[in-house]
Amino acid sequence: MASRPLNDDEVLSEMNKMVAFIKQEAMEKAREIKVKADEEFAIEKAKLVKQEQQAIDAQYEKKRKGVETAQKIAQSNLTNKSRLRILHKREEQLQELFAAAREEISNFAQDEGRYSQFLEGAVLQGYLQLMEPKVTLIARPADVELVREAAAAATETYGQLSGQRVSFDVSGTLEESSAGGIKLASGNKRITIDNTLDERLRLLEDKMLPEIRVDLFGPNSNRKFYT
Repeated sequence: MASRPLNDDEVLSEMNKMVAFIKQEAMEKAREIKVKADEEFAIEKAKLVKQEQQAIDAQYEKKRKGVETAQKIAQSNLTNKSRLRILHKREEQLQELFAAAREEISNFAQDEGRYSQFLEGAVLQGYLQLMEPKVTLIARPADVELVREAAAAATETYGQLSGQRVSFDVSGTLEESSAGGIKLASGNKRITIDNTLDERLRLLEDKMLPEIRVDLFGPNSNRKFYT
């Protein structure tokens, strides 16, 4: 049996079904596109937010480190200035101590008895160091006679100790500003020994300085060894 052709109402009904189907497919496709677009937007948004947050965090960290560095530099500068002030004050105290010692040795030369004993010992020590047959003794102008007497006694003791003889001359050319004592020169003037009070004090200052620092200021935790 042959199918009959569709009448107008049936054609219209079929067309409406097709339109409805196409419309439904289009709406579903549009929803898919929108969902995908929303997902991509959310992903891109999260990515941008994360990048921006990382940039903000990096900037903050940079500023924080800059502030910390500036604080450390400022603290270091303050510490160094404080340390320098302390060192300067300590140096002043040491110089005051040494000045008092220099004044004391100047007074020592006023005690003729003790000073004569020192001169005799200084001459004898110089003789034993030089071991020369002829020695020039250099003294302050005011000490020439005192040195001559001390040297005579030291010469006798030197002969007893060494079995050798030595002759001496006394020259009053030592600076008058010196605290006292003598210098000894070999016969050819090539060797000189400084046994002045000034030099003795200088050597003592160098030798005793570490111990003096400890006595005055206590041990220094930054120094493991003392010389």
